[in-house]
Amino acid sequence: MAKLKVGVIGVGHLGSIHAKIYKELSGCSLEAISDTNKARLNEISQGLNVPGYPDYRELFTKVDAVSVAVPTKLHHTIASDFLKHNIHTLVEKPFTPTLEEADSLIKTAKDNDLILQVGHIERFNSAFGATQKIIKNPKFIECHRLSPFPNRSLDVGAVLDIMIHDIDIILGLVTSPVERIDSVGINVLTSFEDIANARITFKNGCVANLTASRISDETMRKIRIFQENTYISLDYKDAEAWVYRKGLLKITKENLPIEKEQPLQKELQAFVDCVVKHQAPLVSGEVARSALKVALEIQNQIWQRNKS
Repeated sequence: MAKLKVGVIGVGHLGSIHAKIYKELSGCSLEAISDTNKARLNEISQGLNVPGYPDYRELFTKVDAVSVAVPTKLHHTIASDFLKHNIHTLVEKPFTPTLEEADSLIKTAKDNDLILQVGHIERFNSAFGATQKIIKNPKFIECHRLSPFPNRSLDVGAVLDIMIHDIDIILGLVTSPVERIDSVGINVLTSFEDIANARITFKNGCVANLTASRISDETMRKIRIFQENTYISLDYKDAEAWVYRKGLLKITKENLPIEKEQPLQKELQAFVDCVVKHQAPLVSGEVARSALKVALEIQNQIWQRNKS
C-alpha cells in the first residue's frame, strides 16, 4: 500500500516538530512543508531534506493530508483551502478564533467527506489514558496549567492558548451540559489575558475550577478529579498518575503504571490512521467546537469585566 502523502503548513516551533515526526512515522511520507518565513523554511527544509514552498497553495497537488500550524487567525483560510481541494486536515489548537469559522470548516469537511482533526494533545497523554476507566461521575475537578512566558502563540490569550486544553478534557469527562461559567483574568505582558481563572458549573452539579497562566516562574500541568470515595491526580508534564481510594481504616494511594510516550507522536499517528482507515478522529471538528465555545465564553467574560 502506498504511503499517505503529508505536508506541514507553518514550521515555527510546533510546526517543525510536526514535520520531524511525520518524517519518522510509519504509514506516511512527508512530501513538502510551507512557511512565509523563507529563512526558517530553508532551515527546516534542508534539515529534513524535504521540499519547502513559501506559498502553501503549491501543496494542493502534492499531498493527501496536511497539518496546519500557523497563527490562529489564519486557521480558517488555510484549512478551508485544503479541505476544498479534498485534502484531509489537522488544525492545531485553538481550532479557530470564532464559532462561525469553526462551523464553516466542519461543514466543508463533511461536504467533502474528509477527516478534520484538531490538535488537542492532552487527549493523547498517557497519564490521561491510564485513568479514563477509573474516572466515573466526577463531582469536582481542579486544573492548573502554568508556564513561563512563551514568546510565541501571542496572537491569542491564555484561555485559547493553554486553558483550552483543560476545557477539552473536562468536557470529555463530564457528561452534562454547562450551566454556568464565571471567569476572571488580567493582561500583564500582552494585550490579551495572560492569567485566567474560570469556574464551570455543570447541570449535574459537578464543578470545575481552572487556572491558566503564561507568566509563571514554573511549569505545571496538573488536573485533580474528585468523585465518590476516590481522588485522582494527573501530572501531564511528567506523565504520572495517582489514585487515592477510601479504605476501611485509611486512604490508600496507588501509582498507576504508565508507559511514557510522546503525545504529539501519538496524535499525528492517530491522524494518519484515521485518514487511511477513514475513521472519525478522537478530537473531531465538532468536539473541538464544544471546547472553543466554552473558551470563548470565558475569554469574553474576562474582556467585558476588564472593560468595565
